[in-house]
Amino acid sequence: MILDAFKLSGKVAIVTGCDTGLGQGMTLGLAQAGCDIVGVNRKIPEETAARVNALGRRFIAIQADLSKQDAIESIVTKAVTEMGRVDILVNNAGTIRREDALSFSEKNWDDVMNLNLKSVFFLSQAVARQFVAQGSGGKIINIASMLSFQGGIRVPSYTASKSGVLGITRLLANEWATHGINVNAIAPGYMATDNTQELRDDEQRSKEILDRIPAARWGRPEDLQGPVVFLASSASDYINGYTLAVDGGWLAR
Repeated sequence: MILDAFKLSGKVAIVTGCDTGLGQGMTLGLAQAGCDIVGVNRKIPEETAARVNALGRRFIAIQADLSKQDAIESIVTKAVTEMGRVDILVNNAGTIRREDALSFSEKNWDDVMNLNLKSVFFLSQAVARQFVAQGSGGKIINIASMLSFQGGIRVPSYTASKSGVLGITRLLANEWATHGINVNAIAPGYMATDNTQELRDDEQRSKEILDRIPAARWGRPEDLQGPVVFLASSASDYINGYTLAVDGGWLAR
């Protein structure tokens, strides 16, 4: 039956940045589909852990600062030690800095690029090595953005990082498909999260955004549950290197 292809029973997913918002929403979707979860965050995601456990799934928390590379190998090692294997990686952790390009600081550039792009590549590399060692392939899902396709304003490092996510998603898919590894991305539209609080608080800017979205609403974390389960499951085995926009029609406008 086709619905069986969407089941993730017995799978283990590493999800970064799953404490709140989109990361939490995707984590709960994966758990509902049968996944056990390894959550990687700067702090223990108590609420997410409790909600995953309430679904009858295991949750292991790993505290790490992903803007630095020294924790990456230990994340994979601990995940395998605790769960026995890894089948899925969701690279969700990210940050944003808003400042005019004429005055944008090197710190604001590096803070965003290190977390949003550098850690995505090197954690994907570490997990892919584990997939190869396991010999059973795996799924990597990166979180891109509308600014993977557009320029935006006042977010130069964010735009650069998310454009880079789209690019390395394609590259890694090209290199790793032979190992049975699918690398895809989800590009959320304008979602009601902490990252967009400043925009949503600006009445004029919020109206401009909503006027362009055919769905006429901000996205919600649960809007990513179906897409992430699909890309994590065997239902998407012949999809590789693609960035799926979940945007209420924003890019179609």
